[in-house]
Amino acid sequence: MNPRLRAVVQLLVLLGVTGLLLLLFPRAFAFAEMAARELRYLWWLILLVALAVWLIWGAGRRGRKN
Repeated sequence: MNPRLRAVVQLLVLLGVTGLLLLLFPRAFAFAEMAARELRYLWWLILLVALAVWLIWGAGRRGRKN
């Protein structure tokens, strides 16, 4: 599997898991909807997404050797 295909698969899995979690937890969906309407909540949503991206892609790379 080449790196580009792997990145696309990871992105699709991330989007799928996010969608599934929003369906399973309606309060999270309500928070995301409120964040889209009010800027002060949007920053928290952006920070949470950035943390998730860092944990998925950034934290695992530190210990690997190329």
